[in-house]
Amino acid sequence: MTFHLFGNVLTGYGTAANNRGENEGNVTTLQKILWKGEVHTTVSAEAIRWALRYYWQTAGNSYQVNRRWDDEKNDNIWQDENFDDTNFIDDDVLGFMRAEGAKVEASDEPKQKGKKAPKGTTTAKRGVLEVTRAVSTTPFSGDLTFNAASGKKGRTSLYGTEVHATRYQYGFALTPERLKDKSRIIAVLEGLNSLGEVAGNHSRFLYDFSPDSLVLRWTHDFSPRILYCFAEKDEEISVEELIRKVKNHDVEPQELWIAGAITESQQVKELEELGVNIFPGIKLAVQSMRQVIEKDLQLPQLELIR
Repeated sequence: MTFHLFGNVLTGYGTAANNRGENEGNVTTLQKILWKGEVHTTVSAEAIRWALRYYWQTAGNSYQVNRRWDDEKNDNIWQDENFDDTNFIDDDVLGFMRAEGAKVEASDEPKQKGKKAPKGTTTAKRGVLEVTRAVSTTPFSGDLTFNAASGKKGRTSLYGTEVHATRYQYGFALTPERLKDKSRIIAVLEGLNSLGEVAGNHSRFLYDFSPDSLVLRWTHDFSPRILYCFAEKDEEISVEELIRKVKNHDVEPQELWIAGAITESQQVKELEELGVNIFPGIKLAVQSMRQVIEKDLQLPQLELIR
């Protein structure tokens, strides 16, 4: 049977700002969605995927990345514009697409009998790693900072920035059988465990996107069933919905790894009694999961996470 890796990540508490948002006048906004009847801020899946690719580029683990970020040019540089999911980890894990127009433009004139209009071509591979949007655990109250910058001829520019003090949670899914190289699932685990700054389009704000609490599921079940399982109320994090699913056998306890700050709650102690794998440390949980994955997929034993 095919294995699937699912995860739900909860970040630490921090101040989010300038999350690749659009400008409204002289105010830099955060992206927002209506979540459970209230306005929450959100971070796009594309921003998380970009940060993962940048981690592979800079981690120093010999990962070959096709689309490399050049800080001096402030742009991407392609190693192979024809793509190569055998040699490049991002082409294999994150997928790719290039759409090209027809070499000869179609004419408005009536088609000649027996001739077809020219068509464009598309080179594409669907990404194996799927990532949800990250959603804040608390509603956005509309906090705004006002700032001033000196310009030419003594002129002063006034601008504002939306700021949200909160945590974010997001989920991911990966089926290693769909990868050209199944061992790259380990690189995904390492990368998502080590994400640094994800938000910020002017590099003026740092928001740590590494997990403060983490739920992983290694299963034959095709459905994740653990996405957005964290809830925050009165500054307390709970996993009530996850407990309900474990008790009702929608999620088997031995398929779950729970790690981080959430393990100090009484709720997680209840899950441990049901047979869930509990780890106070995030890195220890990832290392344990990694060993199970390597055994089940019959991968060579790679160097342990330091």
